[in-house]
Amino acid sequence: VLRYAENPLSQDVNKTRSQDRHDDDNIIENEGEEIGNFETEQLINAITKIADLLRKCWGVAGAGIISSNLARTKDGKTVVFNPTVPGKRVYALFGFVAISEFNELLRALDRDVMILINDVAQVVHDEVYRWALGEHGQCNKNLGNAFLMVWRIGDFSEVHKKKQVATEKLFRDNATKNNKNRSNLRRRHRNAGRVMYGRRSRNDPSSREIQLESLPGIQAFTDRALLGMLKSFAGIHRDKQLNTWKNDFRLSAGVSAYHVDIIYGMDAGWAVEGAVGSEYKIDATYLSPHVNMASRMMSATKQYGVTILLSKAVEKLLSKNCRKKLRHLDTVYVKGSKVKQSIFTYDARFQGVDFFLLERTEEQADLESEAYTPNIWDQDQDLRAMRQHVSESFLETYHLGVAQYLAGNWSDAYNNFQLADSIMIERVLEDGYLEIDVDELEDRIFNTEDQSEDIVRIRNEIGDGACRTLMNYMQRRNLKPPSDWDAVRHLFSK
Repeated sequence: VLRYAENPLSQDVNKTRSQDRHDDDNIIENEGEEIGNFETEQLINAITKIADLLRKCWGVAGAGIISSNLARTKDGKTVVFNPTVPGKRVYALFGFVAISEFNELLRALDRDVMILINDVAQVVHDEVYRWALGEHGQCNKNLGNAFLMVWRIGDFSEVHKKKQVATEKLFRDNATKNNKNRSNLRRRHRNAGRVMYGRRSRNDPSSREIQLESLPGIQAFTDRALLGMLKSFAGIHRDKQLNTWKNDFRLSAGVSAYHVDIIYGMDAGWAVEGAVGSEYKIDATYLSPHVNMASRMMSATKQYGVTILLSKAVEKLLSKNCRKKLRHLDTVYVKGSKVKQSIFTYDARFQGVDFFLLERTEEQADLESEAYTPNIWDQDQDLRAMRQHVSESFLETYHLGVAQYLAGNWSDAYNNFQLADSIMIERVLEDGYLEIDVDELEDRIFNTEDQSEDIVRIRNEIGDGACRTLMNYMQRRNLKPPSDWDAVRHLFSK
């Protein structure tokens, strides 16, 4: 019980106990002791099974709840289990993953939709867990067609201590290098503390915000979180079980047209970790505006026609190698928030990519995860393949258009977005990143005056969704920004 009180979701209690017995010099010599040992073994096995169920039901958020209850005593006795203990302030990365067009899938598949959801969950959970190297990244909630993934950095005291240790080491190194005296070191440390944490209000959690980007190891931690998402995207489109849904007549009308479409959203920051409910039913969860923002990021992918959206809070925690691959799409106020939010995407498509050619065994995937370096963003075959439709000329033109759009020069921005969209369409057509034959339609695709339904559909499928979104936004306003334009636009839908 003490071991579980310390780490209630540990998978190694039996292993630890076996090791303890191995190291113990006392040898069981009589039958009575053997019977007692057998009963203890059965009890440990039962507790292990219960812990395994709790791990699956509550995940990492439930560990603190279980631990605090197992450790609660009064007058030397363990008190009654009370799940509704106070929450704990923690820092984490939050990610939402969802199956697109779920209502249509539900109507078409009826009860079989559960099988599809679980097929997707298997791939997503596996990759997130693998790239987070275990319990640091887990699914906290299965919400029908969506999953809340959490990469727990630590509670407030843990993160504060890591920050303090890193800061002290930095100042020690600087003091040694510059041969400065102790009093000067203490003065710089106090000044740094004021800069990083600012004035604190006892009633305002955000006033105690820690700058996560300066935590040691945070770039590799965040890279791994994003890699888990992107690897799950590749995995979904090469998973043999999920590939069988392509031929399901209820979804494809017999023409093998259906693909599982997944969208992602991520944010980073603080949350209150704890139990919500009563003695009849509780859920271990995270309550935070950052959880809501991750959900908003995921929903906004549909507006921009992209696979994944990242907030600025996530972008600044990533390695330089990764940030070079991201694309700044827009700066917005999401619905329900007054926070100015720069949003980014990692361009990812499955059309025209045969992820089956890049398949690897479970052992190879584990070794790949363990061997992570920031160079993976330039070398990994999955990452390169899902981004093959993006060219340097497209990125240069798009970034110029974004700068002009934010500066209020909408006429030039519109022209550059239109050009960037054409560059992407041309690359997709020339390099054959298509799953349909459009050779006879190529001239019509590049004829902007042709607005027939089939041509518009193809342009939307192979062009850039973000370009068209911003072009439509500016066109509705006759290419003139509002008089109070401050380089931020409002998203009015969730």
